Amino acid sequence: MFNLVIFGPPGAGKGTQSEKILDKYGLTHLSTGDVFRSNIKGETELGVLAKSYIDRGDLVPDEVTIAMVEDFLTNHSEARGFVFDGFPRTIKQGEVLDDMLNNKNTAIHIVLALEVVEDELVRRLLERGKISGRSDDQSEDKIRNRFNEYQQKTEPLLQYYEKQGKLVRVHGMGSIDEIFNNLSEAIDKAQSAA
Repeated sequence: MFNLVIFGPPGAGKGTQSEKILDKYGLTHLSTGDVFRSNIKGETELGVLAKSYIDRGDLVPDEVTIAMVEDFLTNHSEARGFVFDGFPRTIKQGEVLDDMLNNKNTAIHIVLALEVVEDELVRRLLERGKISGRSDDQSEDKIRNRFNEYQQKTEPLLQYYEKQGKLVRVHGMGSIDEIFNNLSEAIDKAQSAA
């Protein structure tokens, strides 16, 4: 089983690049955003709770996110590996994920960090908000609050995975294919080392 995390601030292109990675490597996509939206649309108890945080531009608490991820892993135990998109977002989530995977005799093999300048991220998210109708992508204030949350709570994960020797920083500007080629090189190298 080969597992990777695609990491970056909101709007960095994690979802777009995850789809290309899934197609090329045959992995299973675990997007907490998709899991949240599914639960929100279904108006599950966890979905209603998650929506209250998302609508304020805040991160969903660890306990809620971890419960959703654990359920997803259990329901996809036949997978060849996972692309984790939007999870983990905190060091606590990273530690819990390491434990979950260790219990399944596997691990995270590489963490790909997409790096994009903030003004470009705001532009991308506002554009996405016009198309998708997502409330969290239609207000620059909410978007910038998400960046603050990301910087305070999520960026420490870079150091967490860097200490494990798993972090690869990838320039997230340019065409989708240029970025994907850079990601593929890093993945191929990690797979040959696994």
